Amino acid sequence: MARYTGPKTRISRIFGEPILGNGKYLTKNSFPPGQHGNSKKRKAPGEYALQLKEKQKAKYTYGLLERQFHKTFDEASRLGGVTGENLIKLLEARLDNTVYRLGIAPSRPAARQLVAHKHVTVNYEVVNIPSYRLKAGDVISLKDKSRANTSVTSQVRGKNPKFNWLDWNEAELTGTFIAYPERESVPENIKEQLIVELYSK
Repeated sequence: MARYTGPKTRISRIFGEPILGNGKYLTKNSFPPGQHGNSKKRKAPGEYALQLKEKQKAKYTYGLLERQFHKTFDEASRLGGVTGENLIKLLEARLDNTVYRLGIAPSRPAARQLVAHKHVTVNYEVVNIPSYRLKAGDVISLKDKSRANTSVTSQVRGKNPKFNWLDWNEAELTGTFIAYPERESVPENIKEQLIVELYSK
């Protein structure tokens, strides 16, 4: 199961925002990494560079490598409607992302680990595939043994109210994937149209 394991702050500096979690180091070192990162002579990026950077941002944000991301884009392009919006909807419907959105884990990498280590159930059956695609009405929760594990439950903080495509029952530590989210409800700063243009070349 491949995933990015390199320095998170370096990736955040490339994009100028804390896409992999804690952004406290960006305040004192916000320029891009590398020996020319702080140079004022850096030329403006071209169209292709901007499109590629946006794709990389989406990949790092949701924790996908190239092959898996391309496969998700192909699925989005086959669906009816706007391809870019479909892409974001499919990424948001991943099990690891939903565990993070529900507040069961403090970050997407932590959510991915919870799923891979068989702490999470979907419709009360253990699912250990982070990329598992949720459907409307699916119920996500911690398995009974994990609820008794304080190292797991201590990380639970509950859902942010603005994620209106999810429902959270704090008493039972159970969430429901109500529907695919509308693009305007997803807070990620991703220009998905640039990704569509990149793959359309």
